[in-house]
This record gives sequence, C-alpha cells and structure tokens, in this order.
Amino acid sequence: MKKLSCHCGGVEAEVNVPEKGFEKIMRCNCSICKRKGYIIGVVGPDDFKLAKGEDLLTLYQFKTKIAQHYFCKVCGIHTHNRPRSNPKIYGVNIACVEGIKPFEIENVPVNDGENHPLDQKK
Repeated sequence: MKKLSCHCGGVEAEVNVPEKGFEKIMRCNCSICKRKGYIIGVVGPDDFKLAKGEDLLTLYQFKTKIAQHYFCKVCGIHTHNRPRSNPKIYGVNIACVEGIKPFEIENVPVNDGENHPLDQKK
C-alpha cells in the first residue's frame, strides 16, 4: 500500500499499487480531465481506502452526474475520481501518490472521454 495525499495533507488514502506500478495509467481528454491535466492511475474497488479527511473532500459532478470527481476543499488538489464508465473503480491522481514521479512517465495513453459513447447524439 502507498499513501496518497493532497497538498495540505488533510486528505489521505491508502492505494494498493502493484510492485511494478499501476496496471493501467492514462490521461483523459474529457472536458474536466483535460483542464486538470493529470495522469490517472486506475485501481480496483478494493485497492483504494480513504484514511482521513473525508470531511475535507468536495464532490464535483456534471452532465450525466454519474462520474464523481473529488478534491480537497482546503488546498484544491484533485485526489481521485469514480469514472462513469465503471463507478465501482477509482481513478487516482498519481502525482498525489508517494514515490511516483509523474514527469518521468513517458507515452501515457489518452482515453477519448471527449467522444464518450454516452454523450453521442442519437
């Protein structure tokens, strides 16, 4: 388990990251993720546990109101989300995870959230 924390340290979580690193990482080009500009580490429902600061987390939802985007209301750092493609899993901001150096990661694939199937006009 690795510690995830926001900038002020008010929000902390435990994230189960395999020894080789996250099994899946990506960027997303949807309207919110492209503005955040972060790399998402995908973990399963049992691989993320909030340790402290639940009262400091603010939930942001938009459009379909399925995805849940969480950030610290003190320092403003986005720590994690629950994606609408699978609300049971977590997307974590890997820059918030101890020991991860996001600027050393090359060739991060991009998820096409801008053209999400649930947004297609019929």
